[in-house]
Amino acid sequence: MKLQLLIASSVAAFLVFSSQAAEQKIDGVAAIVNNGVVLDTEVTDMVNKVKRNAQSQGQTLPSDRALRTQALERLISNSLQMQMASRMGLQITDPQLDQALENVARGENLTMEQFRQRIVAEEGDYQQFRERFREEITTGEVLRANVQRRIYISPQEIDSLMKVMEEQGASNEQYNIGHILISIPNQGSTEEITDAKDRADKVMKLLREGSDFKRLAIASSSDSSALDGGDMGWMNINEMPTLFSDAIRGKKKTDVIGPLRSGAGFHILTIFDIRGANVAEANEVKSRHVLIKPSIIMSEEKARDTLKQFVADFKADKADFAEFASANSEDPGSKLKGGDLGWADPAMYVPAFRDTLNALQLQEISEPFRTEHGWHVVQLLEKRVVDMTAEKKQDQVYRMLFNRRFNEEQANFLRELRDQAYIEILADTE
Repeated sequence: MKLQLLIASSVAAFLVFSSQAAEQKIDGVAAIVNNGVVLDTEVTDMVNKVKRNAQSQGQTLPSDRALRTQALERLISNSLQMQMASRMGLQITDPQLDQALENVARGENLTMEQFRQRIVAEEGDYQQFRERFREEITTGEVLRANVQRRIYISPQEIDSLMKVMEEQGASNEQYNIGHILISIPNQGSTEEITDAKDRADKVMKLLREGSDFKRLAIASSSDSSALDGGDMGWMNINEMPTLFSDAIRGKKKTDVIGPLRSGAGFHILTIFDIRGANVAEANEVKSRHVLIKPSIIMSEEKARDTLKQFVADFKADKADFAEFASANSEDPGSKLKGGDLGWADPAMYVPAFRDTLNALQLQEISEPFRTEHGWHVVQLLEKRVVDMTAEKKQDQVYRMLFNRRFNEEQANFLRELRDQAYIEILADTE
């Protein structure tokens, strides 16, 4: 009997300990997202980051509960996109990440050491910032890969918009738009739609009474831009979703527009700022490059070191660019031309290539850098400003239509990704 009591008490103590340990572990999980989790500490870190940014900009914020709700939604969306990246086999390597960070530092006229020191001063932990930046690049690639294939723009659409722009005076005016989305569920009931409309009307009432748009966006918007105060960034009116462009046309700075109904819910817009004027010119660059693609035979390190040695030899007048490109470059479009890319708008290149090219002085050659295509070096040969020919205008109109469609399809893709996922919220967002 004594032995049984001892065993029973030991088992009871073990169960209590296990229960406490399990409870402690669960308390650290804010949400289950398919086979992944979002941790409470991640939510707290994001909330603190939003607070730091708001303090530096003198921006007022809603309650901590509203902030935590929005941070959790952002982290759930990020988790779903990172899971998609894993299924796609998409991975940002350390060399790619290093190159992207160097581009950011160069764009702000900082050395890497200065950049690192600033991040430590602002963020506290450089490695944590580095991994968040890797995630940001990865989710951007997931969106690009999955949204681009949904987009087709016909020649008739380009011609139609060109005619509209000609009638409008081909304005290149840009708008910095604020956006609040009061969402409705897919196949929402009449009651759910009515409730969403009531909430949208209440937000409009608060805005008309002078409430801060960004504060309300953080507190009430279901859009991915919520934690940014609803800021959608700068865009031409023809790059906006059609629903937005039709409503924005003719409005002025600080105007509040809405609610506008779409399949996603009710939208409320404002114009933070307007810039730009009619333009008829474009900047172009002439450059040449060498591309080496890593493979089973050619490792990342070997590809980078090969180009690094070439740059050193070229600067010492020991190597000819055209000869080296013809012999070694793996870009079939420029290889036979000694790496010559001809005249082009830098915006047509992938971001890492574009940013590196834009940072160069005339005749300057870059250090080796990584894009999704492989390792490159590029030399800037010439710059020029050209009139917007018909062909250039067509390219511009195509980009506007593409950006408009991308904004629309991105929202659809993220909504579908969430609808197909298993999500369980465990944390109280108080």
